[in-house]
Amino acid sequence: MEEKNFKELLKGVKAMAFDVDGVLTDSSLLLMPNGELVRVMNMRDSIAMKLAVKNGYKLCIITGGNSKEVKQRLNRLGISDIYLKTENKLEAMKEFVELYDLEMSEVLYMGDDLVDYEVMTHVGVPVCPKDAVQEIKRIAKYISNIEGGKGCVRDVIEQVMKVSGKWVIPKF
Repeated sequence: MEEKNFKELLKGVKAMAFDVDGVLTDSSLLLMPNGELVRVMNMRDSIAMKLAVKNGYKLCIITGGNSKEVKQRLNRLGISDIYLKTENKLEAMKEFVELYDLEMSEVLYMGDDLVDYEVMTHVGVPVCPKDAVQEIKRIAKYISNIEGGKGCVRDVIEQVMKVSGKWVIPKF
């Protein structure tokens, strides 16, 4: 059987899942004197995520982190499926897929590091940012030309929505 090209794979995407550190943020963490960790998210990624949700895509966040501020920010974008403190990302993904009666083949997952490897080998469309580690780049069906935290999420969401004819100027 002939393998589908990347754009053909995108046509079957019904859900998208993302890691946080290294994908929605760059790999840097600012450590505050009180011990709090500060992350920076890209506004263009945020707008694309909000638009995807408004257009019926299921979005999921799976992270090992436990930041209530990250969860609050993502909730404001309309994302309710947020798995924090996740040690086994594949199990979280299976739960998400079952919740919405999806197939793994219908899910795009963007990860950047070794903790994302297992889940990326099970989804239909594994992708990564430009600055992902080599092991992840080897299994990705697409490597964004944009680094984590700099708009790579927007890049893939825009591509998914364009192939489905859903990328239009929204009325917010």
